[in-house]
Amino acid sequence: MSKQLARQAAGENGEELILAIDLGTSGPKVGLVDRRGRVIGSEFEPTLLHLLPGGGAEQDPQDWWRAIVSASRRLLGRQLVPLDKIAALGCTGQWSGSVAVGEDGRPLMNAIIWMDTRGVEAVRRLGQGPLQVAGFSLGKLLTWVRLTGGMPTGAGKDPIAHILYIKDAHPDIYRQTYKFLEPIDYLGLQLTGKYVASFDSIILHWLTDNRDAERIVYDDRLLAMSGIERSKLPDLLPPVGVLGGLTSRAAAELGLAEGLPVVVGAPDVHTAAVGAGAVEDYQAHLYIGTSSWLVCHLPMKKTNVFLGLASLPSAIPGRYLVVGEQESAGACLNYLRDQVFFPADELSHEEAPENVYQVFDRIVAGVPAGSQRLIFTPWLYGERAPVEDPYVRGGFFNQTLTTSRSYMLRAVYEGVAYNSRWLLESMEKFTGRRMDPIRMVGGGARSGIWCQICADVLDRTVLQVSDPIQANLAGVAFLAYLALGRMQVGDIPDWVQIEGTYQPSADNRGIYDELFAEYLQLYKSLKPIYARLNRHGRE
Repeated sequence: MSKQLARQAAGENGEELILAIDLGTSGPKVGLVDRRGRVIGSEFEPTLLHLLPGGGAEQDPQDWWRAIVSASRRLLGRQLVPLDKIAALGCTGQWSGSVAVGEDGRPLMNAIIWMDTRGVEAVRRLGQGPLQVAGFSLGKLLTWVRLTGGMPTGAGKDPIAHILYIKDAHPDIYRQTYKFLEPIDYLGLQLTGKYVASFDSIILHWLTDNRDAERIVYDDRLLAMSGIERSKLPDLLPPVGVLGGLTSRAAAELGLAEGLPVVVGAPDVHTAAVGAGAVEDYQAHLYIGTSSWLVCHLPMKKTNVFLGLASLPSAIPGRYLVVGEQESAGACLNYLRDQVFFPADELSHEEAPENVYQVFDRIVAGVPAGSQRLIFTPWLYGERAPVEDPYVRGGFFNQTLTTSRSYMLRAVYEGVAYNSRWLLESMEKFTGRRMDPIRMVGGGARSGIWCQICADVLDRTVLQVSDPIQANLAGVAFLAYLALGRMQVGDIPDWVQIEGTYQPSADNRGIYDELFAEYLQLYKSLKPIYARLNRHGRE
C-alpha cells in the first residue's frame, strides 16, 4: 500500500491504529491495523527453527525479540502514519511453547515450541495409575476433564510436558527458572516487564480450572498432580485487557512512546477465529498455514474424550472454542518445494522462483480432481487431530511410472483437504451441527484452487476471507480495540470482507468420497507399521 493510500486508510481525521505482532514459527510479522481489520502495512523477519534428535524443536527467544525490533523499525520507518495515531500494541503467535526465564527476565535456554515431543515420557508417568483410559488413570482423567475440559496430550507437545521434560533433563535450569512463559507471554514480558499469561495461552498447561470462562484460576489439585510449583507460573489476565504500558527500554528499541498500552492478547488459534470474523457460535473457520486447524466458538464447556476434542476458553469473554489442529499443512507444500522440486544440493542448480506458489496453483488447476488416484498423507511430523499419533508419517501412495510432479502437487493440496474433512467429521459429531459455510484464512487461503479443492473435498461452501494471511494481525487488533472500548464483538463480522465464495462441485463428489475412504483406510492399515518404525523417536 502506498504511503498516500495508507494515510487515507488510516483516516488522517484521527482514527487510531494498533501495532499488531504475530509471532509465527518462521518468524514474526508486525503490522499496522485499523479498526476495520485492514492491515495498512506490515513487515516480516525470519527466525531460525532448530530440530533436534529425539523429537526436539527449539527457537531462541532473543532471536524472536531481535526480529520483532527489526521488523517494527522497518515498518515505522516507512512513515505510513504518524506515530501518535498508534493507540496500543497487541501480540499473538504460536501456542503451546515454553520459555524458561530467570528473575532478570532473560531466557535460561532456547524456547521449547509446539512441535517438540521430548516430554512424552513425562506425560506417560503423569498419567500412571489404576483403570487406564486413553493413557491416563481414570481418577486423574476425570479430574482433568472436569476442571480443565481436556487433558495433557500423549504426544508430549503441551507446555506441561515441556516443563516436566526440563525438570527431568535440565534440573539446574528448572531450579533457576523464575517463570515458565508461553511465547506470546514472553513477548508481553519484553514489552511491559510483567510476568503474566492470558486466560487462553495458559490453557495447554492443563493446570487451571476453566469451568468459568471469565475466571480462569490455577487449581491446587492439578498443580499437585503435575509436580509443578505455582510460584514458577505467571499470573493470569483475560486476553481482552491491558497488560501494562510499554517500558522505556522497549519503547527505545521499537521507536515508540513509553507507556503506550500493551494488550494481553491471545494465541494464534484464537486470534485467527476473530480475524476471520467467525465469532458467532458454531461458525467455523479453516486455517491453512504451516500447520492447519479447524475451529468454531461454542457457548459452553464440553469434552468428548473418545473424539479427542474439548471446548476451551476463547479470546472472546465468556465464550469457548473447540479446536482440531493438524500438525503439517502448508509445511507439506514447503517440503515439496525445498526437498523435491528445488533442493539445495549438488544435483540441483535451479532456485525456486519468487512466485513459486502462484506457479504451483496454475499447475494444480490443470490436473484432474483425484490426481489419478494418487493419495498424499500429510503427516510429516506426526499428527495431533483428529488422531493423536506422534509416530505416523506422510507419503505418496499409489504412484505409477506415469506419476508426474504435477500430480504430486495436486495430491498434496488434496491430502491436506482430506485431513481437514476428517477433522470436520469429528467436529460436527462433537457440536451436533453441520458447519456450512466455512471461512478460510491463512497462507493457503490465498490460493483459489486450494479453496475450491477444500470446498469439493469437504462438500461445504468455502468463504475466502480477504487478505487471509493477515487474519492473526487483524484478530489481535480487534482484541485491542475491544480492550480499549472502541468496538463490540458484534461489530467484527461486519468489518471482515469476503474475497471469494467457492461452492462444492457435484462433478468431483464421487472421486473425493472414494479417495477419502481410502485415506482413512491407509491410516488404519499403516498405523502399526508407523509405530514399529518410529517408536524410537525422530532422528
